[in-house]
Amino acid sequence: MKLQDNKSMAVLVIILLALFFLPLRKIEWGKIRWQESETVTVVGEAKSVQKNQIASFSAGVDSVLNNKDKAVSEVNTKVAELIEVVKKFGIDEKDIKTQNLSIYQQEETYYQDGASRTRKGQWRVNNTIEITLRQVDKASELTSLLTSSGANNVYGPNFSFADTSDVEKELFDAAMKDAKVKAEILAKSSGRKIGKIVSMVEGFSNSTSPLYQAKMMDGMGGGGSPVEIGSGTVSQSLTVVFELK
Repeated sequence: MKLQDNKSMAVLVIILLALFFLPLRKIEWGKIRWQESETVTVVGEAKSVQKNQIASFSAGVDSVLNNKDKAVSEVNTKVAELIEVVKKFGIDEKDIKTQNLSIYQQEETYYQDGASRTRKGQWRVNNTIEITLRQVDKASELTSLLTSSGANNVYGPNFSFADTSDVEKELFDAAMKDAKVKAEILAKSSGRKIGKIVSMVEGFSNSTSPLYQAKMMDGMGGGGSPVEIGSGTVSQSLTVVFELK
């Protein structure tokens, strides 16, 4: 054990002498440096105008009576009749849903001894259903049907897209081509070429025709109005960072 300890001590002494006498500070060990690659950032864009695919409507029944039960019964009867009419028109049951149901007692203002006071008044009951029309070409017909039905509140149609997945795929490819062309133009202007894609951020949006509104209150009648289905714009954008070579 003593011999091994002596050998270890000798090795340690040699190392210490080497550190003291050798010009270690003058040795060029080299340095690791991270060189950021040069890049160019562009935004590729693509748009497509598409016909609106679905239309949504809201149709409701209001009743204001002194008796709560009579008001509820009247509204329920008219809404049930409205739903049957809509189904006969061709709307699937899954595309008809309750949007709002409210029952409350209004307050009335009266004057007594020169001061204004409030008291409970008539009952107001409302039931509104939302209707989704997938045969969008029949929007004008459904508008006429709803405005001549027992509903005294009708809103719509509000046009929108149902499925734009196929269009989005096409626009993605078009936006990528647009980004590459822009990047190549910028690179060429500085005597360079584009390399691999460093990063990419996708953006998507769509806009449709504005809401057309037909509204009747307090049992006022009215025929349906001509409805233009219109179209909307589906947009795709890509922010792409290319490496410069």
